[in-house]
Amino acid sequence: MKNKKLVIISHTEHYIDEGEDEKVKGWGATINEINFLADYWEEIVHVACLYTIPAPKSALPYNKTNIRFVPIPPFGGRNIKDKLLIFFKVPIILSRVYKSIRKATEVQLRLPTSIGLFLLPFFTIMFSRKFTLWVKYAGNWNQLNAPYSYRVQKFWLKNNFARCKVTINGFWDNQPSNCFSFENPCLSNDEILKGETIIKNKMFKAPFTLCFVGRLDNLKGVNHIVGTLKNSSQDLIKEIHFVGDSDKLEGYKSELSFMKDKIVFHGFLDKNSVHEILEKSHFILLPSASEGFPKVIAEAACYGTIPIVSNVGSIPHYINESNGFIWEINGNIKYTSVFNTAITSKGSKLKEKSIALFPLAKKFTFDNYLYKLETDIFRKKNI
Repeated sequence: MKNKKLVIISHTEHYIDEGEDEKVKGWGATINEINFLADYWEEIVHVACLYTIPAPKSALPYNKTNIRFVPIPPFGGRNIKDKLLIFFKVPIILSRVYKSIRKATEVQLRLPTSIGLFLLPFFTIMFSRKFTLWVKYAGNWNQLNAPYSYRVQKFWLKNNFARCKVTINGFWDNQPSNCFSFENPCLSNDEILKGETIIKNKMFKAPFTLCFVGRLDNLKGVNHIVGTLKNSSQDLIKEIHFVGDSDKLEGYKSELSFMKDKIVFHGFLDKNSVHEILEKSHFILLPSASEGFPKVIAEAACYGTIPIVSNVGSIPHYINESNGFIWEINGNIKYTSVFNTAITSKGSKLKEKSIALFPLAKKFTFDNYLYKLETDIFRKKNI
């Protein structure tokens, strides 16, 4: 039996597609998840940001007729002026949230984001609410030196002022009883079956194909990748694919020009194209400075693509020396050393890691996600 009405409130970027039908498109990973959830609710309303720029290739349309998008103005930014403008948008956002949650049976608030600073108090003072409030905290739950707004939101959630259940990345000491460790979905059962075949046939023999998927900036560790490639054997590298974009793209292209045709910058790609790159890649590189848990690691696991990653967020809760290569970001060993250890390892050892990595992918299926929602979030339990 379907639930009645789920309202999702997020900062997910949406765009008006420039095609003939002018469909609304949003960030692909979130839209995929909502399209899946639409089979289990009579109605889903997504309250999120609408931008006036062209949609990137990674954006997708909603494909279920019971999903309704409610636009709110974009908020936040890099400079103080942009950040302060949110206060002029608060009345619009609150009004649209309030209208959207009428008759809702479940409400999901996606944090951390600046609107959490006023939406958490908004839901806290709503004593007579008749819906289940569920906060999806997508950031690093144990982030050191987190932005002030993130620390405020985490404090609010840990003390359960808003009387809600919270899903978080990873498994932490002294985890509050209202906080549940969750794997956010990104894989279908068909992709799992396909991945099994790919892994059986994947051979680890130099030269290797590598990839990076994410925002192209130093917080994602692209500077470490650039430095590493300058100090590694080019003979062991067949090609490296960068999927993503930023205003620093041309700078990275210039720095890596010495690799010539071994470097491919794709910009944003749709999910199928990303998976095609993961299928043929031997390693995925992600020396990030901060993460919750990147879904792309789970997608890489589906195809036996070995991660060479930093030990931030909940990544080390899933990746270890048995199924990948971990770089201690605050340790004495450089990322270059971990990288070189990986690409000079015996093929048989790498194959073992690839096979050991695959069970991780099964944790991130949509079916597993739905099961955990039903057992942990929507069951009747005092919090």
